[in-house]
Amino acid sequence: MRSVSMSAGTTDQLLTTGEAARVLGTSRQHVVNLTKRGDLPYETTGTHRRVRLSDVDRVRYSTQRLSADQRRSLHLAYAIAGKLVQDPALVDVARQNLERMRARHTRGRPAQWLAQWQELLDGPLDELLIVLTSPSQRSRELRQNSPFAGVLTDDERRAALASTR
Repeated sequence: MRSVSMSAGTTDQLLTTGEAARVLGTSRQHVVNLTKRGDLPYETTGTHRRVRLSDVDRVRYSTQRLSADQRRSLHLAYAIAGKLVQDPALVDVARQNLERMRARHTRGRPAQWLAQWQELLDGPLDELLIVLTSPSQRSRELRQNSPFAGVLTDDERRAALASTR
């Protein structure tokens, strides 16, 4: 991925259509189609299209439809939320997991998500439950970095995953 300076002094990465496809989890042709329809702004380098990462992210996060992976993580989060309502002390399991995760991820985006988890785990249970069960983009991202490993039994996990089919 290449980085290009913008006039405001910030940087924004320019991606090939193939790189953008990997970010979006789609085909390169789909990215080309998005540019042709005007849904994804692009610039050309020679005869090749280049798209800004910020524009790709806008397209990626503007959809309300959940991917299959996001639906699975949401159903697992529903199961976790149900257990937390019954036993709020399970937050301690997440705190222990989070401590290990933060030791491994000290920088970058994962560290930012883990810091948000820390705030949620230290805050009111109601706010934690809202984030676990919300279809919002923030909640989607947080669930991809969830500290709740080990809260569900294997049977509970299988049941939650079976409910997504």
